[in-house]
Amino acid sequence: MSEYQYYEFLAIDRSLTEEEMDELRALSTRAAITPVSFTNEYNWGNFKGDPYKLMQRHFDAHVYVANWMTAIFMVRLPIEALTREVAKAAAVPYLLDIKSTSTHWIITLSLEESENYDRFGMEDGRGWMARLAPVRDELLRGDLRSLYIGWLPAVAEELMDDDELEPLSVVELANLTAAQQALAEFLEVDPDLLAGAGMGSPAAQEREVSQREMDKWIDALPREETHLIMKQLLEGNGRQAELSIRNRFASWRRGLQTGDADAPRRTVGALRQNAQRARYIRLEKQKRDRDQLETKRCEKRKEYLKNLSSDFPKAWASVRELVERGTGRGYDEACRILVDIADAYALYVTKKDFQQELEKFMAGHPRRKALIQRLVKAGIWKDG
Repeated sequence: MSEYQYYEFLAIDRSLTEEEMDELRALSTRAAITPVSFTNEYNWGNFKGDPYKLMQRHFDAHVYVANWMTAIFMVRLPIEALTREVAKAAAVPYLLDIKSTSTHWIITLSLEESENYDRFGMEDGRGWMARLAPVRDELLRGDLRSLYIGWLPAVAEELMDDDELEPLSVVELANLTAAQQALAEFLEVDPDLLAGAGMGSPAAQEREVSQREMDKWIDALPREETHLIMKQLLEGNGRQAELSIRNRFASWRRGLQTGDADAPRRTVGALRQNAQRARYIRLEKQKRDRDQLETKRCEKRKEYLKNLSSDFPKAWASVRELVERGTGRGYDEACRILVDIADAYALYVTKKDFQQELEKFMAGHPRRKALIQRLVKAGIWKDG
């Protein structure tokens, strides 16, 4: 199988300048470059650029997929979006890397050694960016569930001891957004482990923002923070200023500025036990679903056989017509109907009556060896 790599970058907070697009063109003559994106794929050779440096300078999201079972998603956030305590707690070597520049966080979520050969044999990487990009906005709103999802494979890969604690106490893990579900799929997070993490995860305590809360927070803003926000506005970085203000206010409301030290966290051992429970629940549900489908199938077939039994002469006539065609397809269909007729006799008449009728029927077709072979295989006729 030939080598394949897919690169996609997305600029969200600001568009690329003409100069920046020329700089990117120098890295690849074949890439599709727009003021907000850079996309390229390689079947041989390698990309000359450094994804991390491109994220530092130009882009806010990046997807990389290679058919040697690797998938990477990167996001860039304003430095105000995360506290250093959260970044340090969530990071896991080789799985979730969180680095800071003077102005941003760059988060790298990695799947390095997948065993899903079917996925990487068919997938070309396209479509993931649209599904994953909303994760960035969620992080900017203070929703840390995607970081938790990026950390969770460490539990499955035995990188942590049972007595260690989860890094963050995160709400609503049992009710993930579409983007968070896509991230878990992209990183191939164990579904049972993910479901287990949702067990006991607290619900979000949403309450409306009051004018009094906003006034209280604004009045308490240090002068240097107010100065920074005004400077961002004057420099044309209104979106960044808005995100900064909203995030700081949300953090203040959540109590994250004090570290939220009293929030309960579970042990890794408890998460593993939850994963076992989730697996049991999943398997039991699958069994119930199969049983329900089988019950419906049986009921539907019973109704069909009842209708068939209401006019056996018509059913035998349809078999005779098919057999007299003398074709393999005709014999196949005739055999199928005869099996149905046999079941209908067993339910509504007797098996003995069916055998008598079948013997009469076959007496008129003693040399149709192909038909006889099919009936013997179906278990409704004995040759010789």
